[in-house]
Amino acid sequence: MNSGRRKFLVNTGYALGGLMVSGTLAALVGCNKAAEPAPAEGEESKQQPTAKNYNQALMYLTQDQFRIVESATERIFPEDENGPGAKTMGAAFFIDHQLAGEWGFNGRDYMTPPFFKGEKVQGYQGRLKRREIFDIGLRELENYSLSRHEKKFADLSGEQQDEILKAFETNEVNLSTISESSFFNMLRSSTLEGVYSDPLYGGNRNMDGWRMRGYPGNQMSYLSTIEKGFTNIEPSSLQDHMATH
Repeated sequence: MNSGRRKFLVNTGYALGGLMVSGTLAALVGCNKAAEPAPAEGEESKQQPTAKNYNQALMYLTQDQFRIVESATERIFPEDENGPGAKTMGAAFFIDHQLAGEWGFNGRDYMTPPFFKGEKVQGYQGRLKRREIFDIGLRELENYSLSRHEKKFADLSGEQQDEILKAFETNEVNLSTISESSFFNMLRSSTLEGVYSDPLYGGNRNMDGWRMRGYPGNQMSYLSTIEKGFTNIEPSSLQDHMATH
């Protein structure tokens, strides 16, 4: 290969974000990176890859909305001497993922008018989808925080956040857009679901929610303990049942 052709391929690789630094093409153009010497015995490599949880990413909420949800869920299920709180266990990611899916779209609910005010036993009756209720509720939560304390909800102290959430729970805000108590109850129930659901759905990180309750999770069998008294069992997630090759 002549030097002009090689120079063109190398420069194109740089323009494409350095995609040509490995594989056959890299060898072809003479761009193989010299191998770094192996670490000496007893010496750890300086390049330790950091494990990432790629499930911990936003699918529906904005960054600002996520900060509100994360702060609110932590007040609903705070960290204490018994274990981590909702923030550490990723309940806000669980809520975000649910809003992005069928639950957020009310995919299994009848959403055709006419709409009537239902009895408590009938549940929600209205035209707004859950994701729309969350959008409005989070905006009103932020507005109420600014009007009361001149700070965003996520920047308030824990006591001030409790005060705001209590006002929503008891319908003291008098919103004209949505029922603030209905929004609070939805936020609270989805927080608990995020804490206690399988980690597959984004929350209950490390199955700590199950550990605090002594819940065994998704066990394949109880044959080894069924005839014994109460036995503490290390919880198992759906991921634990994946076949390994």
